[in-house]
Formats: sequence, structure tokens, C-alpha cells
Amino acid sequence: MKPEIHNIKSETDRLIIRPLQNQDYERWMEGFRNRLPSQHKYDGNKMDMHGWTPQKFSEDVIAKLQLLADRDEAYVFGVFRKSDQKHLGKVELSTIMRDEFQWGLLGYTIHNQYWRNGYGKEAVKEALSLAFKELHFHRIEAHINIDNKPSIKLAESAGMEFECTRKGFIYEFEEWTDNLIYFLNAK
Repeated sequence: MKPEIHNIKSETDRLIIRPLQNQDYERWMEGFRNRLPSQHKYDGNKMDMHGWTPQKFSEDVIAKLQLLADRDEAYVFGVFRKSDQKHLGKVELSTIMRDEFQWGLLGYTIHNQYWRNGYGKEAVKEALSLAFKELHFHRIEAHINIDNKPSIKLAESAGMEFECTRKGFIYEFEEWTDNLIYFLNAK
């Protein structure tokens, strides 16, 4: 049974994790506008927010994310701080394979102005819970570049286990790069 993305919402002590909605436009824009300069190789550059209108947000973000969820390809959840509803980033669960595998991939991004507050760990732990309870995955993996120490630390602190190194696993930075595979299975 395919989950209905718009019905999925979860809360932790400090966070709300839910699909983005049209009314999130201003919070979403503010999160990107207030990003600090890139902090390291895996921290993307500031996004050019020129030309982003509420309509473009609705069409290019909300509608596309809904389509991915309808196809059971990916589920992207905004991460919001409870105290002031600020958009802190996102967690993403992508389907690798269903059927007898129920296997997915975890991705996460917290805007760098909110780093070092434990939001990433809190959001990832809750995303893993959603993956198993709401999205019915059995296995979730995180594919992490071997030199991405903050992401490795986050995966480990969220309870994921190191499994292996996949050599030449992903093409990025104009070369095939190795990735560390961290995983967690449903209990």
C-alpha cells in the first residue's frame, strides 16, 4: 500500500517534519537566503533565489515533490523548528527497490546557519522512524563520500551502522568516487 505523503507529519521535541506546502514559500526562501558562505566541499554554494516566486515554488518544488511521492520514487520532508516555524532544511527518502527488498536511500541537508545545534541528528532519527513506520521500508542506506566527516558523524550518531565502501560508486566532481555505505534495518 502506497503511503499518502500529505498525511505524513511527525514531531520531535524541537522539530516538525512534514512535506513542504505552498504556504511555506516565505520560510523556504528565508532559509536559503540566510545561508552562510559554503563551509566545506559538501556544503553547496548559496542558491541564487532571484526569480523564485510563489508560483515557481508551487510548480517547481511542491508539484514535483508530490509527483515523486505519487510514483513512490522519493519522499522529501521539510524540517521546521517548532519554536518559530523556521525552515531548517530537509530529509529525503528515495526508493531504491520495493517488492521483497523494501530498500531506500536517506539524504539530509540542514541549512548551514543552523549547524551545530543537533537539528540534523534529530531530523535524521525521525526520518528513519518515518521510513520504517510510514513508508514501510525495511532497509535504509546513506551513501556518504569517504571524506565527508560531518555526514559520517551524523549517520553514526543517528544509529546507522557502517557496512562497506563501494568503490567508484557515484560520478561526481568529474570522476567516479568511492562512497561509504551506512545502513539501518527495521526492527
